This record gives sequence, C-alpha cells and structure tokens, in this order.
Amino acid sequence: MPALLETSLPLPLARRGKVRDVYDLGESFLFVATDRISAFDVVLSPGIPDKGKILTQMSTFWFQHFGDIENHLLETEWDAFPAEVRAHRDLRGRSVIVKKCRVVPVECVARGYLVGSGLKEYNETGHVCGIELEKGLTTASKLPEPIFTPATKEETGHDENISFERMCTIVGDDLAAELRDLTLRIYQRSAEYAESKGIIIADTKFEFGIDEHSSRGNIVVWIDEALTPDSSRFWPADRYAIGKNPPSFDKQFVRDWLETTGWDKASKPPELPEDVVMKTREKYIDAFRTLTGAEPDL
Repeated sequence: MPALLETSLPLPLARRGKVRDVYDLGESFLFVATDRISAFDVVLSPGIPDKGKILTQMSTFWFQHFGDIENHLLETEWDAFPAEVRAHRDLRGRSVIVKKCRVVPVECVARGYLVGSGLKEYNETGHVCGIELEKGLTTASKLPEPIFTPATKEETGHDENISFERMCTIVGDDLAAELRDLTLRIYQRSAEYAESKGIIIADTKFEFGIDEHSSRGNIVVWIDEALTPDSSRFWPADRYAIGKNPPSFDKQFVRDWLETTGWDKASKPPELPEDVVMKTREKYIDAFRTLTGAEPDL
C-alpha cells in the first residue's frame, strides 16, 4: 500500500502538524497519524508506508502500559469510532480519539545518554540546557543519571533547547517542576522496561496538556505520542559502545542518510531513495515487535 501523506475528511480540521492531522469532533479530537516523516524539522518526501499505523499503535501500547499516568486517550477501538470516521477505512489502525486539552507549549525531553543536540551543546559549553556535566564525556556516554532538557515547541522551523529556568518563565514554576519530575519518572520506568527487551532508550521527548474539564480540576495529561521511533532514540543494547552512534530502531537512520548528501538543511531536502524508505519502515516494525512482543496491525 502506498504511503498516506495527507487526509481530507468532511470534518473540521483543527490543525495539520508535521505528522498528524487533527480533526474536531466537538467534545473530542480525532488524531490521525499519516505516513509523513520529518527530519531536522523538515517534512521529507516520499513518506514511509504504514509508519502512521506503527506510531499510533506503539503510542497506545505505552499509554496503556503506564495506566497510572493520566493520558489523552478516549477511544482506540476502530469499531467504536463514529460512523463518519469509519467510512474512511484507510484511517483504521492509525487513528485515536482523544481528550481536548490545553497544550503546554514546551517539549519535555529526558536524556539518559549523550548524543544529538545534547552532545553538540556539551562539546561547545560543557553544559546541556544549563546543566553542567562532568568532563570527558563523548558520543553515547551514559549519563550518571537522566537529565531533563526542555525545548521550545515550534510548528515550523527548529525547536530550541532551553534551560529549566527559561521553562519556568514560560509555564510557571510549579507546572515546570511537575512536568520535569513526571518526564523523568516515565523515562526511567520505560528505559527499564525497554532494557528488559534488549533496547536502550537513549532519549525521548514527551508532550503534555492540561485537561480543564476534569472533575478533579485542571490536571496534567500526557498527550500526542508516547515513546515512538519518531520521538525517541532506540538502540540495540547488544551493539551499544561508548564513542560511536549505535545502529538505531528509529528515524536516526534517515538523519544519517541525509548527512551524507551534502544537504544544507535550509533548501529543499533531497528525495529519499527507495532503499532508505523500506529500511526505515523495517526499523519501525522491528522496534514495535521488540518492545511490544506483538505484530502491528497493518
């Protein structure tokens, strides 16, 4: 089946993100994960067939795995969706119905290993998002303990790593502290689970919202996606070594290919070749199988 790059439903479109199309169902939202793929904050072409299904089903697995943490899911079973949604069978497996929440405008990132933008910042300053780290760390070094490194949430352009103090000025001290603690708690628990399956979660990012309609007052809700190959770095534990980037189960494979092309990250990106598309699809499926012990419904 070809990649699904965009949806057009006879429903009010709330927003179209880099990957997800969000429709307004009145009391709730319909989240549809397309097969679009982005890297370096740019949507690439072509898409990755079935990617949206894998992302949706993996997020659902993690949200349900952490049943004690409030999340945005209202309905995940296709047969229980409204008839006007079920009329579009290509949405099956890639859609969920979720609560309407006020989105916290900061991405909450947990890092257990030094890599990516964190490594770059460390090499330049010895800090990551204002946190001073010990000297002598290198690519893929495991940190003494996971750190919280928030980032601005940009619809277009590049997200920007910020300090915890800057986050406090954006969302307030109490909420910032609550989200920091929750982020690190989810990360540590998910990393322990993943390690039991042979996968290292090097880092991951979460998004949260505020449910303003809860009977318990305004409460923090885990939203968007959960511990997917789009939002995390997954490494095979048996191939991990300090000093080099391990092979990954995530879209780092696409980033690595782009780095070989000479693309300046400002102009139109190059087209992904067929072998990169199919290998990326295989990596997403492998991550799903390894972490959930099940086959994705494709």
